[in-house]
Amino acid sequence: MGEDGCKEKAPKDMKIIYVLIGVSAGFVCLLLGIILLYWDLKRRSQNKMKQKFFLQNGGHMLQEKLTTREASPDMVTICSSSVLEKATNSFHNNMIIGRGGFGTVYKGVLADARIVAIKRSIRMDPTQIEQFINEVVVLSQINHRNVVRLLGCSLETDVPLLVYEFINNGTLSSHLHNEAKAHALDWSTRLRIAAETAGVLSYLHSSASTPIIHRDVKPDNILLDHRLTVKVSDFGASKLVPIDLAQITTVVLGTLGYLDPEYMLTNQLTEKSDVYSFGVVLLELVTGRKALSFNRPIEENSLSNYFLYVLKEDLLVKIIDEKIVGLENMEQIYAICELAKECLNVKGEDRPSMKEVAMELEGLILRKKHSWATNVGDEEEMKSLIPNDHDGTSGVGYDSIGMDHIVLPIDGGR
Repeated sequence: MGEDGCKEKAPKDMKIIYVLIGVSAGFVCLLLGIILLYWDLKRRSQNKMKQKFFLQNGGHMLQEKLTTREASPDMVTICSSSVLEKATNSFHNNMIIGRGGFGTVYKGVLADARIVAIKRSIRMDPTQIEQFINEVVVLSQINHRNVVRLLGCSLETDVPLLVYEFINNGTLSSHLHNEAKAHALDWSTRLRIAAETAGVLSYLHSSASTPIIHRDVKPDNILLDHRLTVKVSDFGASKLVPIDLAQITTVVLGTLGYLDPEYMLTNQLTEKSDVYSFGVVLLELVTGRKALSFNRPIEENSLSNYFLYVLKEDLLVKIIDEKIVGLENMEQIYAICELAKECLNVKGEDRPSMKEVAMELEGLILRKKHSWATNVGDEEEMKSLIPNDHDGTSGVGYDSIGMDHIVLPIDGGR
């Protein structure tokens, strides 16, 4: 009897085990199904959110403009937001390399070890969207060795992101207005920086497929690499100008201290507005002073106004940066001051073009390199060193070719 009892219990125990295994397997399958469903819903939600942000950030508008202008796809690569988050350690504060009125710039390290600069807007409104799209469209038209390269953009987050090549030596402003760094900017370096910047602006105005007005020329937007080579940046305020238009009516946008007074009064933006701003940059290179400072006496607050005063009173030596003063430099320094004076004419029509400014600066550099020509009095040979256009003006050979703004709404602007 005892043996038969044991034999009867064994099948019952196996049945229980099979049931438990079946229930466990069913539970595991159910759990896996729930997890897969969750991840699928999450993926759909994320894709839906990315699509929402894409539309919110003007993605379709950007695509249309790029298609219309036949921009190079290499200039407007669409980057994944997750890649950029990883590159910046989720946009950690330790990765911040710059801040401005419109956004924060982060240093990022991509998976292939490339170092990039990622510009992230602080907030996003219709004006910001327009400037973001504008910067992408403008930079897609530019191919110049002295312009910072746009590597890509991302539209998948609450605010759009722009990815640039990383320029490791800061802005011209950070060098000019730092006592230690300013000593490294000797006169030859400053003159070359002026010439390279002028070359970029001349290209934008005269040689780009569609003429471009930068509209915010200042040392904060002139980056320097490890060789102190110029990389002009921040094209968010720039304007593409139809070839058949000489001027554009628009709201005043730029930075106080560099703004063209004629543009401020009339809302008429022209290429000569950049010329005025560049004239102020020339003054900063010569004087080492900021364009606008309320830490100076009232009459010296505006560098451009004070410069015109000391020039009239023949007191120019009073404001020249002592770090560049030297007998061998003074002739060129005075020539630059005279050029700055021309750029700062109140009437835009009285200012030289950026092409003429660039040629003048290149001419100064050539005359310095080939001073033997002037020493022997061979003026004709000297002139042959400076290229000329068929229209009688000099020409310069080019390659194919930060962020505190103020917007001043003026009645009539649109």
